[in-house]
Amino acid sequence: MMATVAVTPTGLKKVCSQCNLFELCLPLGIGDSDMLRLDELVAVQRRIKRQQPLYRSGDPFEAVYAVRTGSFKSDILLEDGREQVTGFHMTGDILGLDGISTGLHSCNAIALEDSEVCVISYTKLEELARVIEGLQHQFHKVMSSEIVSDRGMMMLLGSMHANERLAAFLLDLSQRFTARGFSPTEFHLRMTREEIGSYLGLKLETVSRAFSHFQKEGLISVQQKHIRILDSGRLKKMIQHQASVC
Repeated sequence: MMATVAVTPTGLKKVCSQCNLFELCLPLGIGDSDMLRLDELVAVQRRIKRQQPLYRSGDPFEAVYAVRTGSFKSDILLEDGREQVTGFHMTGDILGLDGISTGLHSCNAIALEDSEVCVISYTKLEELARVIEGLQHQFHKVMSSEIVSDRGMMMLLGSMHANERLAAFLLDLSQRFTARGFSPTEFHLRMTREEIGSYLGLKLETVSRAFSHFQKEGLISVQQKHIRILDSGRLKKMIQHQASVC
């Protein structure tokens, strides 16, 4: 079933040059005249309802997407029919890079809540990259940053026990919220514990026990999906200890 998509009227569209997410999703460091030309990149803005796909694995690759509001998960379908969550994406993140190499998307991107994305035509991006100095280089930096971040997280998680994995996950979310100007210690989890477990390579019961343990030890406060980090220092020590062992 395809997503219900609404296109924001052109007259109401907030263009790249005026968007407060500009430095997050495509920090170009270019002049004002070239910045105005980047407005041409955003064909439309799309609204995706909760649990609806932005794109599915196998869909033709035509654009990359900057998350304007809301959040998404990316996942792949395993041979046994299970879904494996490969990432969580929030305001300012770029989605769709998985389709560049083959021309087809290799994973699903599903909205975790009602969300809005800016649609960046890849064809137009390539055209502008030939005339705007530094655009192609900066876009490659964005892609490289995504790869390095994902690989670094996976390498850490692969060598950690369950509690350490959850600690790393919560601290990573804290850093990402901080970069977006939000509280580093209080945030709402849009994903389910089952989805967190899929991403961390843990069973649902193990994730629930880890949350309960953290709360009992005074590391976090949990009220349904609302998380408050009470002792980030101890969480960091768990990660630093594991890193020193590795």
